[in-house]
Amino acid sequence: MDADGYDWNRSLREQWEWHWDNQIRPRLAGLTDDEYFWSPAPDAWSVRPLGTSTAPVQAGVGGFIIDYAFPTPTPAPFTTIAWRLGHVIVGVLAMRNAAHFGAPETSYEKWEYAHTAAAALEQLETQIDTWSTGVRGLSEAELRTPIGPKEPYPELSMADLILHINRELIHHLSEVCLLRDLYLHTHLEAHPKENR
Repeated sequence: MDADGYDWNRSLREQWEWHWDNQIRPRLAGLTDDEYFWSPAPDAWSVRPLGTSTAPVQAGVGGFIIDYAFPTPTPAPFTTIAWRLGHVIVGVLAMRNAAHFGAPETSYEKWEYAHTAAAALEQLETQIDTWSTGVRGLSEAELRTPIGPKEPYPELSMADLILHINRELIHHLSEVCLLRDLYLHTHLEAHPKENR
């Protein structure tokens, strides 16, 4: 809380937490493996069994990898729900949780990607909980502190990083919800009860 009694930490957290609790998390309930891996466009990037990708870069440990390329092609390939969740879980959250909140160090190359929708949602919730707990523990002074060399723009404050992560989460998870809508409306015969 600042000198005027305003709780900036609460405001920063609630922007994301309200969206998660009231919009995103309910929309992710019941995500199926078919939706998770479904691609409405050819040659989409995804999470795939090891040895089945043709992407220039294939990152991950265990039986599944995530497709990548450096630099990213223009236009960037379409991505599946599996890819988008993998990006959010690792690139948006887990690497930041490691850099700022003492979570285990990780990277796209070191991550064990989920091979089911349920496992991906569990990974997502774990990383969101770690991030939210870390943010909740920040003081007013820590929110104003420059983030330093752990991030591409070291001169920006921790509050700026939190706002950036909020945007990333809202942006990418809204894309996941849109892909669920597209899947539903192109697979009507598979969901007869939802079409009444």
